[in-house]
Amino acid sequence: MTQLLPDVANLWQSFRQQMPVSRRWAYFDHAAVAPLPERTRAAVTRWADQAATEGDTVWPSWSKRVERCRALAARLIHAEPAEIALVHSTTEGITLVAEGYPWQPGDNVVTLDNEFPSNQYPWLNLASRGVETRRVPAVDGRVDLDHLADACDARTRIVTVSWVGYASGYRVNLDEVAELAHRKGALLFVDAIQGLGVFPLDVQKTPIDFLAADGHKWLLGPEGVGLFYLRAEHLDRLRPIGVGWHSVVHASDYARIELSLKPSAARYEGGTQNMVGFIGLAESLELLAEHGPEQIGPRVLEITDLACSKLTAAGATILSDRTGEHRSGIVSFELPGQVALEVKQRILAAGVVTSARAGKLRIAPHAYNDAADLDRLVAAL
Repeated sequence: MTQLLPDVANLWQSFRQQMPVSRRWAYFDHAAVAPLPERTRAAVTRWADQAATEGDTVWPSWSKRVERCRALAARLIHAEPAEIALVHSTTEGITLVAEGYPWQPGDNVVTLDNEFPSNQYPWLNLASRGVETRRVPAVDGRVDLDHLADACDARTRIVTVSWVGYASGYRVNLDEVAELAHRKGALLFVDAIQGLGVFPLDVQKTPIDFLAADGHKWLLGPEGVGLFYLRAEHLDRLRPIGVGWHSVVHASDYARIELSLKPSAARYEGGTQNMVGFIGLAESLELLAEHGPEQIGPRVLEITDLACSKLTAAGATILSDRTGEHRSGIVSFELPGQVALEVKQRILAAGVVTSARAGKLRIAPHAYNDAADLDRLVAAL
């Protein structure tokens, strides 16, 4: 049976010590909502104390931490800070493109039929404007790029896919998808929520056009904060929506009404930001940066490979594609003759946190999880 290398496992003890959840739970639900690191909790608590005792006298220091979050997000994907907008959710990032793109009747979007709802509804909502959404079947959760290409034609404007499938755990090769989209004359939108923070991504080398991700999953941040990336060359292609006081270059001059939009993705941040959320996310991004996706990715794959070995030995059927680069931090499986939701509730009582998606059990361990957590999972099952 696959084993974690002891010397490698020891490297992650400091990470695990930053995760208070590990003291009580074997937590395998990072693909849903991640627990906060200790340093993130401290930052959020500090903000609350300051907000209660000092009001907005410390607002400038909060603003600096928010901009630190933007810089860290840009560094994570090798983008420029001006290409990053701080949004509330992946859905908001998708909507910025869906509603901001200059569509013409007869245009179409190509996506997959197993995408998370938020990467389907904003596109389907364009039907009233004469835009067709083509949903390509992903058989058993696997993505066939030939089928994706066949769905594209001269009126395809955007191809949109998830980096990692939320239910299947299937990870696509973004270089190949970008090449496909551009070869077809379309732009590529990536829902990166299930891969960002785990696997390396360099948008200077992988020519993604747009990307969005929430902070509350693999990035270990609070809910209600997310990241939106658009390649600088597309800034003026999208019609800004949600424009407000924060969208203009003279944002702090409230008496000057002049629509002079910021020459950066920050123009999409129309109103007051979720400052406490982004202050917390900045702390989580700093923690992840200390290890880096170059180390976190292999660690997560090591943990999930071991999980698959242990689960198979315990009689489970692994449903996720675990071949090569298609592996991810998500493993979908089933126990013959058992109902996923009932199993999830039963093992929760034993201190093991999982999810049930599409009638299957799903685990999503992070880099701080260890073999002892996996043993608790198998024992509970």
